[in-house]
Amino acid sequence: MNRTQKETFVSEFRDKVKKAPVMYLTDFTGLDVKSMVKLRDDLRGVGAEFVVIKNRLAMRAIAELEELPNLDDALMGPTGVVFGYEGVVEPAKAVSDFAKAHSDRPVFKAGILDQKVLGAADVQRLAKLPPKEQLLAELAGALEAPMAALASALEGKVMEMSGLLTALKEKKESEG
Repeated sequence: MNRTQKETFVSEFRDKVKKAPVMYLTDFTGLDVKSMVKLRDDLRGVGAEFVVIKNRLAMRAIAELEELPNLDDALMGPTGVVFGYEGVVEPAKAVSDFAKAHSDRPVFKAGILDQKVLGAADVQRLAKLPPKEQLLAELAGALEAPMAALASALEGKVMEMSGLLTALKEKKESEG
């Protein structure tokens, strides 16, 4: 890569960092090209992207972004960067699931979420969370349960009142 290509690559990488709400750094040692293509396809399916980058270029791109913390400790050895554009959990889950099927590779080194550095263990915990849609469904169910109970209780009282009114009507008809 010549100097112009490197500058272009760093600029494009910086734009991806700005665009993505979450970024995971991985060590992809031991993966062959076929596996890397499969990983990229899996990530594309969940709205994410996988980029292999030289650590020196990543350091240069990140250093120019003042809002990001220092990642020099994580930028050692082969580094692949996962940019999550459409979700936080889905890319981590895709990489984790892929690693289970491919000799535990790639391995998470670190992550960045909301300008905060996440350790590898934190990223693994994120990967174990259910998808956003499932969490929203569970929240909706939790919010609906008390309302359904209230509606049922009110319906019971309305039915009870209706029964009392019917009994009162029958009593009045029998008296008069």
